[in-house]
Amino acid sequence: MKPIEFENGAVQIDAAIVAEGLGLAPSLLRKEMRAGRITSLAERGVDADLGRHRLTFFSEHRRFRVVVDQTGAIIQRSAVDFGDARLPKSARKPGG
Repeated sequence: MKPIEFENGAVQIDAAIVAEGLGLAPSLLRKEMRAGRITSLAERGVDADLGRHRLTFFSEHRRFRVVVDQTGAIIQRSAVDFGDARLPKSARKPGG
């Protein structure tokens, strides 16, 4: 599997990329996702961003975002870490 692939309208991303972005071990990432403590948001670009996808992952204290083009190539990645503070609701909004 390539790091990021598109198949039947769904986006698949290598768990190691998300785990690194959230500062977790891949095995812990899977456990936290199954428990619902890590959530995600996928957005498809329009107008000037047509062909791009923004994938955002949220944990209790961190937000990790990756922007990819239509081939799955990573254009940008960013992470916001709130340390001991909980992730504010405003950090969970699309485009925020």
